[in-house]
Amino acid sequence: MPDSAYSKALFILNPNAGIPTMNFFVSEKLRRRRDELAYYKSLSVDESGDLINNNFDKYEIFIAAGGDGTVHTVAAKLVGTDKLLGVLPIGSGNGFAREMGFKPNVRTLLKDIERNESFDIDMLTVNGEPCLNVAGVGLDSFVAHSFDKLGTRGFASYVWVTIGHFIRLRPFNAEIIIDGKETLKEELFVLVAANTRQFGDSAFIAPAAVPNDGMLDIVMLKPFPKWHFPILIFRLFSKKLGGSKYYKHIKTDREVIIRTEENRFHIDGEPVILEGDVRISIIKNALKVLKTRKNKFA
Repeated sequence: MPDSAYSKALFILNPNAGIPTMNFFVSEKLRRRRDELAYYKSLSVDESGDLINNNFDKYEIFIAAGGDGTVHTVAAKLVGTDKLLGVLPIGSGNGFAREMGFKPNVRTLLKDIERNESFDIDMLTVNGEPCLNVAGVGLDSFVAHSFDKLGTRGFASYVWVTIGHFIRLRPFNAEIIIDGKETLKEELFVLVAANTRQFGDSAFIAPAAVPNDGMLDIVMLKPFPKWHFPILIFRLFSKKLGGSKYYKHIKTDREVIIRTEENRFHIDGEPVILEGDVRISIIKNALKVLKTRKNKFA
């Protein structure tokens, strides 16, 4: 283990995350500090899990160097423990990192590690699977499934895939059951369960969500005229989506069940196929996160 002020932290780098040039730049930064930092490159979810398990008692802070998928993988191993999650964001959307104030800057992150301050956040579970940020079905999940198969990354690629899906978009029917009592039946374009405010890239799908309020935010976008899309996009990026008549928002601390024939969901931006009842719950104070200078929620 490196003998330095940062020896309490282990960096787990996903060499395939995000834009290759950004990944290479960050990799080089870590490599040049190899005498003072502990870091490993991980090529799979299983390998990341093994790295954390094998080094769990050696480090206080585990840094996910990658995108939302990498963050999700690392965080899942730290839930319910006294270990801290940190993020060095080099992914495409970096939704969780943006919400927590993490920047793609090694020097800034090292200062956060030196201070060693933390705070607790909630976590969602989706059929038992942990979710830090946002999970859902609809336009965003359809895009996630296509984007996962794409050979390129970056905001421009994401926009191109989104436009293609929007042109072909058709509403789906969903039944939303809250605490086994209140039932809503809706025709929707988007159905999201959120712990934080944004998908990533500052697209604020749930502007009222707070990651440590003990509440689950359910967001629905009802079918709207296609010509209205640019207006909703403006609202999405300006945190004003809640002002649209096509937007519906529910806050609850109870279990939510989603029933729909559509099975293409996403969890923290990662595509998943979910059949039957989809059960979503909130776990309060489930995860300790390294506090950054830019954090708005601690």
